[in-house]
Amino acid sequence: MNNKLFSSNFYIEEDSSWLYSLNNISDKYINEAIENNKKYFINGKDFCLSHHSSPLTNDLNFNKFSGFILKRSFSFLENQGFCLKNYSLIMNDLWVQEFSKEGGGNHNTHTHSNSHVSGFYFLKCSDKTSYPVFHDPRPGKLMIQLPEKNKDEITDASEKIPFNSKPGTFVFFNSYVGHEFVVDHGIDPFRFIHFNVQAVPKQLINNDIKRISS
Repeated sequence: MNNKLFSSNFYIEEDSSWLYSLNNISDKYINEAIENNKKYFINGKDFCLSHHSSPLTNDLNFNKFSGFILKRSFSFLENQGFCLKNYSLIMNDLWVQEFSKEGGGNHNTHTHSNSHVSGFYFLKCSDKTSYPVFHDPRPGKLMIQLPEKNKDEITDASEKIPFNSKPGTFVFFNSYVGHEFVVDHGIDPFRFIHFNVQAVPKQLINNDIKRISS
């Protein structure tokens, strides 16, 4: 009998109720990012760029959204068996980005340090845009990786797995999972919010509060 002992957890939720408001709020940040990136334009075009906003954690318009992410992240970690009774979750990073309208936007494989949960909320995408690819986080397996029977199938042998989403899709995953975004061809708009959540000992937070109030 086969049993899975060490697997990577993902939580996926479809919720389009955020789309209208978040796209409207995000527009100014994307426009600012495009303006800041104009020095990198080639012949007046933004080929190969990713327009990355400034941090959104201090924008009150994102407070409800951030609260939702923290609540889901708490459940995500607890359901994996982690004990969080002595921890509080904080939003490490929150930003919106949009790939170049001329195509070429992408991100190389990376992880997010000092975080426990990472994820995306897709605002604009289609079957013609970029998409994330997740990489097997187990270095021991990668050291002795054998050929896969069929790379188009998701199996225990998979080294990397693509994820095709639609607008309104949330994806939560452990921050140690490597991920990338494949090259976008600039056919349809591609915009998403990226977030990182950290579990911080409550004692550290209480000590900081005491220092500030003293």
